[in-house]
Parts: sequence; structure tokens; C-alpha cells
Amino acid sequence: MAKDLVCGMMVDEKSPPARLNYKGKDYYFCSEGCKHLFEKQPERYLVEEKERKEEPED
Repeated sequence: MAKDLVCGMMVDEKSPPARLNYKGKDYYFCSEGCKHLFEKQPERYLVEEKERKEEPED
């Protein structure tokens, strides 16, 4: 399973509703709508995801 970086849903990589290769990496989306939002501002979603991963858990 892969995380849709736009909405946070988990998506099956074997049969995703939408997929995009960005800078050599595949990203999976729950819908074409989320894919289009990612395409408009990919770095925004990548930075947000990186920041979430770096936040310390309580």
C-alpha cells in the first residue's frame, strides 16, 4: 500500500485509480483529482510529507 500524498488515503499500488512518475519515482493516488492537485504543486506535497515524517511523536 502507498499513501496518497494529497489526501492521505492508502492506495493499492497494484491497481491504483491514478499514478504519476515524478522525478523518477512513482506516486499513487486515490483519484484523478488528487493526481491533478499533486501535478500542480508536487514540491508542496513532498515537503509536507517530509515534515510530517520528521515530527517527533509523543
